[in-house]
Amino acid sequence: MNTALLYRLLDADPAAGPAELLHRARGCRHLPHLVLSALDRDGVRMGEPARAELRRARERAAHYARTAAALARSTGVRAVRGLPLAGYYPAGLLRPLDTLDLVAPDEAALWQAVIRLVTDHPVEHIDVSLLGERPHHTTVTVHWPAEDPLVDPWYRVQLTTAALPGDGSAVPVRPYLVADAHVECLIALAESRLQRPAQPPGPVTLLDIASLTQQPFEPAETAAVLAAYRLAPEAAALLDDAAGHLPLGHLAAVRAELAPALAPEHRRRAEAATGRRQLPTRHGTLLRRTAIRHDWDEARLLAPAPGTSLLLTPVADYLLTPSPAGLTTPTTRTAALQALHHWDTLC
Repeated sequence: MNTALLYRLLDADPAAGPAELLHRARGCRHLPHLVLSALDRDGVRMGEPARAELRRARERAAHYARTAAALARSTGVRAVRGLPLAGYYPAGLLRPLDTLDLVAPDEAALWQAVIRLVTDHPVEHIDVSLLGERPHHTTVTVHWPAEDPLVDPWYRVQLTTAALPGDGSAVPVRPYLVADAHVECLIALAESRLQRPAQPPGPVTLLDIASLTQQPFEPAETAAVLAAYRLAPEAAALLDDAAGHLPLGHLAAVRAELAPALAPEHRRRAEAATGRRQLPTRHGTLLRRTAIRHDWDEARLLAPAPGTSLLLTPVADYLLTPSPAGLTTPTTRTAALQALHHWDTLC
C-alpha cells in the first residue's frame, strides 16, 4: 500500500503531481486525510494549512481510539469495522475514520456507553433506530462538532446491539461477531456490501483489502466462517473487484475456498426470501432531550394512541416513524408531546 496505489485508485496522473492527487481526494470527506498522511510520509512539501488539517485528522483518530478503549473498559462495548481496520494500515498512513463503530453485548451496555459519550462530549445530535419488533435491536448514533466544524467532518459514534444487521430479509441479523481480529475485519467489509451490492467498492474499501492481504488467513477456515455468517457471495465479489486493482496476497487462497459456498448460499437466500416479510426499521424523530436517566438500563416503548409509538431513552425521547426523514404532522407531534407530558405527571 503506497502513494502509487492511491494515484491508481483515484485515477490521478502521477505526472500532475501531489496537488492533483489531493484534489481528486476532496470528493470524499475523509479521503484527503489519508492522502495527506501518505504525502507526508513521502516527504512531500506542504504548507501550514495542509499540516494543520493532517494534525486535526490524526487527533481525531487518536481520540476515537481513546474513546473506544475507555468505553470497552467501562461498558463492554467494542470497536468493529473502521478502527480495527486502521490498525492494519502501514505506520504513518492514516485510514479515513468517518465513524467510530461500536457493538454492545446488550441494550444496557449500549445505553451506559451513550450516557458516557453524552457526559464527556458536547453531543448535539442523538439519532436512534430500532430494527425488528419483538425482540428488536437498537442503534444509536451521536454527533458532536469537530475542532473546525466548517472544514472537518463532525465526530460520529455509532453504537448498536446488532454486530451484523443483515439485509432485513434473506440475510438475518447476526448479533455477535466472534473471530480472529483480521477475519472480523474481512467479515465487516463483506457485510458492508449487502447495503451497496450494485456499486463497486470505493477507494477506502479497496485500501482496506490491501491492508489485509498479508495477514495470516487460514483459507479453508476463513471461508467457512464467512459462509457461516452468510457472507460468502459478498466476500467473493469484493475480492474479485479488489483483484482488478491490487494483488490479493493471502486473500487469493480465501477467494478460491469460497467458491463451493456460493451456490448453496444463493439457494438458501432464494428459499428464505419466499414469503418472508421485510424486517421493519423504525427511526426516532427527536421530541426532546432529557436530563440523563442514570437508573434506566433500557429504553421504554409507549403507545399512547393507535399508530403512535414513543421511545423514551436514558438521554432523549422520540416519536418512532418508518423512515429516517421523520415525516410527522404538527398534529402528530403535538399529540406525542402531550403524551410525554402526561407520562411525566405519572412518574
